[in-house]
Amino acid sequence: QVQLVECGGGLVQPGGSLRLSCAAYGSGFGLNAVGWYRQAPGKQRELVAGITSGGSTNYADSVKGRFTISRDNAKNTVYLQMNSLKPEDTAVYYCNADITRWGAHYRNYWGQGTQVTVSS
Repeated sequence: QVQLVECGGGLVQPGGSLRLSCAAYGSGFGLNAVGWYRQAPGKQRELVAGITSGGSTNYADSVKGRFTISRDNAKNTVYLQMNSLKPEDTAVYYCNADITRWGAHYRNYWGQGTQVTVSS
């Protein structure tokens, strides 16, 4: 059984930083393409950043230059470094991952979500 675990959310002042992580646990399981999404109250879930298995990245225009997505394949973990945070970044952040098992595609998973609140 695979577990996809997110952590790193919290309360931060405008201009501050947070780092989210998304890790896959379980024997033989790994991460392929991963995306970070967010959903603010009353709004649709939106893609914030994505990273392929090869390390190619893409970002929403609203976070370009402030957020960085990266991965550590040895740790089966993808990170989202968020700098210069703004109140409008407040949302629940979700990790979505294509999971592999013994190198082959297994299935797509959503993480449980982690709250990010940017407020003074």
